[in-house]
Parts: sequence; C-alpha cells; structure tokens
Amino acid sequence: MAEVTALEQHLRALRDGGRKLLVPYVTGGLGDDWTEVVRAFAAAGADAIEVGIPFSDPVMDGPTIQEASEAALAAGTNLPSILTELHDVDAGVPLVAMTYVNLVFHAGYARFAAEAIAAHLDGVVLPDLPMEEAGEWLPHGDAVGLATVQLASPLTPDDRLADLCERSQGFVYGVNLLGVTGERTELASSSTVLAKRLKAVTDLPVVMGFGIATPEQGVAAAAHADGVVVASALMRERLDGASPEQLGDRVAEFRAALDRG
Repeated sequence: MAEVTALEQHLRALRDGGRKLLVPYVTGGLGDDWTEVVRAFAAAGADAIEVGIPFSDPVMDGPTIQEASEAALAAGTNLPSILTELHDVDAGVPLVAMTYVNLVFHAGYARFAAEAIAAHLDGVVLPDLPMEEAGEWLPHGDAVGLATVQLASPLTPDDRLADLCERSQGFVYGVNLLGVTGERTELASSSTVLAKRLKAVTDLPVVMGFGIATPEQGVAAAAHADGVVVASALMRERLDGASPEQLGDRVAEFRAALDRG
C-alpha cells in the first residue's frame, strides 16, 4: 500500500465530503502571467491544479498541449524557470506537475524531488515512466512526500489495474480515451467503463482526464468517478488570447456544473 500523501489527504477529504473534484491544467511558462492563471484557477474553485512542464518530445500530448508547450519553450521556459516562478505562488490548493521523465532524470531525481517540494508542488505525473521502471525514482519522491500519480488507460488489464492503483499516490488518473490529449466533441464510452473498473478496485480518488471540453462532458466523466482534469480546452483558449481572469471564469463554469451534478 502506497504511503498516504498530503495530496491524497486533501482530495480524499473533499471527495468524502461529497464534492466532485476539479483539476484544471496550465502549461507552465505560457505567457508572462501564467502564474496568475494558477491563482485564478484556485480562486474559481479548483481542488488541485496540474502544471505542465514543457518537453520537446511530448509523446502523450495532443496538438493543443504541444502547441502550448512549443510556445512556452520558444519563450525560454525550462524546468528551473517554472520551479523558480512557483516559489512565489501560494495557490492554497495542491499543485501537481505533469512532465516527462527525461527532464526529471537529467535534473537528478533527488534534486528534482527536493526542488519540486520547495516550489510547492505536491505531486507529479510522469506518463512515460512505466510503474515497473519507477523503482529508481520513487524513493526520492517518497522521501519528501511528493506523490507519484499513476495513469490507467481503457486498455489496462484487470490485474495490472489493481497493481497500478496499489502503487499510485495522491489519486489515480484515468485516461478517458485511447490516443493523445485533446478536446473531443463527445465523451468516449470508454470513460464510463474505465471509471467503474477503477472504482471497483481502489478507494483512492479517481480523476478522469483527456478529451473533456465542456462542463457537460465534465459532469458526465465525473458521474462514475470522483472528478475530472480539464486541460486542452483551457489551453486552447489561452493560446487564443484568454486572460487569467477569463480562464478563471471558464473554470468557474466547470465548478458550477460539477456542483449541480
């Protein structure tokens, strides 16, 4: 059984109180005021915030997040700059980094873990690090209380699903659909199936992501899970010029819809 982290305690308490969890995403470094987006998300009712750390080969990201990452990298964003800027952000809700293991490996596992905690991060999602290969990384995250969140896909077999949930920390990230991230016109039926499978094998908070573009889709994805991640839809608006305040208003729409059920 994975050790209970501060991220899990926070989300579990909200879930157990009857709240559907909302985790919006922002690409770190996308605009000089990107940390204001973090604050706006928190003020709008986010329960945690996913901070994307751009990488040049984002194998799991769709066109929108890739475009956002490329824009941030072109502006000079890198891992140290994001962590430095997060030092001054007191969002009041947990922050979870989403990045690729190459960046973490080159920073040094122990150094990254320590600097992530110093930057007020509570967890990390490493989509290209299989749980069987996470042995070198996990002790460093565990040592500082940085939760390593595992992803489960619609193709994950039952025996592996149970093992993955056992090893996940903070929450389990359910992938709604096959393929990369990105907005979709309708929610895949695989979302409901996977959410039910996850809830059957774990009491960790189950948060579904990938392809959630509207508040209505968020409600549908959360119906059999504990909450949702909203990423590409928000970053599309950001790329189109949305301000932190406008993005906060958008997150507030998702919050209101989830609260209505």
